[in-house]
Amino acid sequence: MVPRTRDRALTVSLVTGGSGYFGVLMVERLRKAGHSVRVLDLIDVDERDPSVEFFQGDIRDPEAVHAAVSGVDLIFHNVAQVPLAKDPELLSTVNIDGTRNLLAAALEHGVRKVVHTSSSAVFGIPASNPVMPNTSPTPVEAYGRAKTEAEGLCQAFIAQGLDVTIVRPRTILGHGRLGIFGILFDWIADGADVFVLGSGDNTYQFVHADDLAEVCLLASQSPGPMIVNAGTDRFDTMRNTLEAVCAHAGTGSRVKSLPARPASLAMHAASALHLAPFAPYHWIMYSKSLWFDIEHAKKDLGWSPKYSNAEAMIDSYDWFLAHRADASTGPKSHHRSSARQGALRILKAGTRLIPG
Repeated sequence: MVPRTRDRALTVSLVTGGSGYFGVLMVERLRKAGHSVRVLDLIDVDERDPSVEFFQGDIRDPEAVHAAVSGVDLIFHNVAQVPLAKDPELLSTVNIDGTRNLLAAALEHGVRKVVHTSSSAVFGIPASNPVMPNTSPTPVEAYGRAKTEAEGLCQAFIAQGLDVTIVRPRTILGHGRLGIFGILFDWIADGADVFVLGSGDNTYQFVHADDLAEVCLLASQSPGPMIVNAGTDRFDTMRNTLEAVCAHAGTGSRVKSLPARPASLAMHAASALHLAPFAPYHWIMYSKSLWFDIEHAKKDLGWSPKYSNAEAMIDSYDWFLAHRADASTGPKSHHRSSARQGALRILKAGTRLIPG
């Protein structure tokens, strides 16, 4: 390990994936906290503050990673190939090989702390709820398996002396979060009905991106490896959360039920035929319950989420309305642009023709 000198006044923080949805928010949170911030990503964003140092590079390229890591105090690792990409090779090389590159560089350069953003997908369908920090991962699809393997790498580097905290967020919402939610918000804004699978009474927890950024910042300030589960402490059923957004929108959109098993099979088939932008996690988990216990984060980090499920989704919806015209333009990550609806446009039109 290379010894570090710390005669600089500002903490230097690297955000990998700093042009993605959460990465952009994390960069701004660090800037406001007084950090000197640099970004490693393939693309830059127009709204980048001039004070942020941009390293254009691929997380899979060890030389690019070493260049970005050199001289860094803290790393916030947010690069991820998400399920919507539907590329098995990228799911492995980005999420696993890229994480290995970053951790190796962090160890070599004597980085003080790495905060690794994982995913609740590592749990698949949990045997019981709430999920605890020490609950064993049980992924059920390719993305969850890749993120689980990346967590294993974090543990291996912890054993070598690197300080790594793993943060597992529930499904992230907040201003700027689109992807598959862009379709949901488009339907609600136009008064089309939206669907739950089965009764929609499954308990489902979200986390607002601002709350997640605060968790990551607090984790970076807490020495020693940890596992942190991050979600709101005010959550409800999937149906009630969607109904709160529909009521807020006031467009006449309603929440309706579809038979869970046939609908999941239809989602799977539509994805396989490239007719709709679904990934395995969507049809596996949309009708299932999953929530985290977050008492450890409150106690150990002094963190308290500001947004409830409904407030986080309403914030996302309001942002979508304000930016609807450009929601699908520009070179953005999967979460920063709306997913293409494909054949779902036909279903959307049909919901407005079916009497309630």
